[in-house]
Amino acid sequence: MLITIIAAIIITAAVAFLIVKYLPLKLRPLVSILLLVLAVFLTWKIYDGVMKPIQFHKNKTVVYEKVINQLKIIRDGQIAHKQVTGKYSKNINSLVQFIDTAQLALTNTTTVVEKVNKGTKWQPIMVDVEKRVTDTIGYEPVVSKFTGRDYQNMAKVPGTNKEFSMEVATVEKFPGVFVDVFFAKANKLDVLEGMDASLVKQELEANTSDEIKGNLISVGSLNEVTTGGNWPPSYDKNDSAKKDDK
Repeated sequence: MLITIIAAIIITAAVAFLIVKYLPLKLRPLVSILLLVLAVFLTWKIYDGVMKPIQFHKNKTVVYEKVINQLKIIRDGQIAHKQVTGKYSKNINSLVQFIDTAQLALTNTTTVVEKVNKGTKWQPIMVDVEKRVTDTIGYEPVVSKFTGRDYQNMAKVPGTNKEFSMEVATVEKFPGVFVDVFFAKANKLDVLEGMDASLVKQELEANTSDEIKGNLISVGSLNEVTTGGNWPPSYDKNDSAKKDDK
């Protein structure tokens, strides 16, 4: 678009030069009006060319924030599910039911000192050894961790008629040590539907550190042990602000 605008400006300047040099005086007012209209049109195109990406970025950010907030709910639900059951949920709807019904154990860890024999049965050497003891002191409904959050609709991708896709798997963290992982995702094309096609195409090819890379918005991984998302830190600023307020 920018190249087209520059070319149009050069052509307009050339036409204006030719008018001044060769066009009869009686026709110059009409042509001047046409050139003025063309100048206004080009000014609008330049303005639109500058503002369209800016507005796209604003709209995109608003939509992404909503999607990421839902992915954070899925992540927190999965973390709670693993704490209680020892594994991740395979199904988002089952995860909603879990949040509604499950209880999270509240524990208290203390350090106690015990006498341990470091010698033999016949020549005991008693040594003080510190041990950490964890006791369950009560239970808390998992749903209390999701107060004010729309976990009931966590399966739905905001602004679309789509649902998040979620998978669970097992990866080898160390040789012989296998760990459960999960992966939830939404497609950028679904989230950005209806926006400028050329700018959406550029967005799908985003590869900078301050952008969500690739064509997915996701949390977790099926290839490595992580519960992080693929979005930049800027989308976590509100979370940090909420923690500071507490």
